[in-house]
Amino acid sequence: MTSGVRPYREVRAHHDDAAVTVYQAYAPALADAAVAAGTFVAPFKRERMTWIKPSFLWMMYRAGWGTKPGQERILAVRITRAGFDRALASASLSHYEADVHGTHEAWLRAKQASPVRVQWDPERDAYLQPLPWRAIQVGLGPAVVGEYVDDWIVGIDDVTDLARRVHQGDLAGVPEERPYPVAPDVATRLGMAATGV
Repeated sequence: MTSGVRPYREVRAHHDDAAVTVYQAYAPALADAAVAAGTFVAPFKRERMTWIKPSFLWMMYRAGWGTKPGQERILAVRITRAGFDRALASASLSHYEADVHGTHEAWLRAKQASPVRVQWDPERDAYLQPLPWRAIQVGLGPAVVGEYVDDWIVGIDDVTDLARRVHQGDLAGVPEERPYPVAPDVATRLGMAATGV
């Protein structure tokens, strides 16, 4: 569970030496196909940006505990650390930040050259209330979605039942998420030195 004071921006995830768990929410047909195949297959669309979220509770906020249309099934996707590291190293911020980019033009150049987007949104507690620090969302563009699907994914589990149990009060079920190491140059590019407003 999320508690205590955290850096304003910090990559936190459920991870071990081999893999990182990220979350996505989909309609039942897509989720069933992905779980059966162990990766994303049709009706998943590789030509669209796909957003992965290391924060379980932020995913619950986004999907309304699996109640929003098209997001009824919550998937825990285990991807290689090498893949996750590549995504972060290839990313640019979705929005211009003067302290990171210097000029709006520099941000546009970085954005155009990057196949991955990162945005930082308020982390959520177990009641989906905003916390004063940020959770990372990673948007994989079409140029890297193929790598994600074909090379990075090592397993997919349907955790919809877990989401329901947590929503009903089993707060011990919230996956443990620890700080994930990010290379200093990547941390700078992703604005991780920001201290909030």
